[in-house]
Amino acid sequence: MMKIKTIALVAGSLSLGATAAANAGGFVPPVMDSAPIVAEVEAPVGAWQGGYAGLTLGYAFKGDDRVGLTDSASNTFLGDIGEAELKGANAGIRAGYRWQRGNWVFGPEVGIEGGDIKGDTSGTLLGTDLEAEGKVNHMVALRFKTGYTVRPDMLVYGIAGVGRVDMDYELNGIEDSFSKTGYILGLGVEKQINEKWSVTGEYEYANFGKEDLQFGGLDTEATPKYNNLKVGVNFRF
Repeated sequence: MMKIKTIALVAGSLSLGATAAANAGGFVPPVMDSAPIVAEVEAPVGAWQGGYAGLTLGYAFKGDDRVGLTDSASNTFLGDIGEAELKGANAGIRAGYRWQRGNWVFGPEVGIEGGDIKGDTSGTLLGTDLEAEGKVNHMVALRFKTGYTVRPDMLVYGIAGVGRVDMDYELNGIEDSFSKTGYILGLGVEKQINEKWSVTGEYEYANFGKEDLQFGGLDTEATPKYNNLKVGVNFRF
């Protein structure tokens, strides 16, 4: 009987010792992976929305306009006297407004251009020496520009619009004039200098279709078109 009490006492002592040891060590929380939380930060896109006005300087080239003549009375084609290439320096003013949605920037622009865009040619038909000249007086345009900010301070854009050109043609001293609406397509890039000022570089192609002209007893069909490289400056309001 004494032996059984001794064994029970030893077991109880061991149990109390184990419990005390566990309490002495305190609570040990489970180990968890704690990877650092990195917040996504969107790259800045720059500020482009708002109204603006600007100036352009350009040079037109490759405005091929073949001059063929037809007898007005008989409607007989007499032949070509050559090709007048419209080219020359030009300047313009413009104003527009842009909206911005993230990196996308878009809006309308109106402008007017004029200068020294002209072309001439000469030849001989039926024993008669002929000289022809065409000249752009001015062109009024409505363009829509859609672009993407490749950097916060740089915009690359496409151009689509309509233009109305006013032109004079002359054949051996006889003049005829017309106004004609056509289309404009192009590409451009704009770089901000500071919060208000930016510079631009643009390429445009303008095509004004066909127009019948009369010079006394002769008819011709004008086909004015030209390419234009322009640099410019904009001020944002």
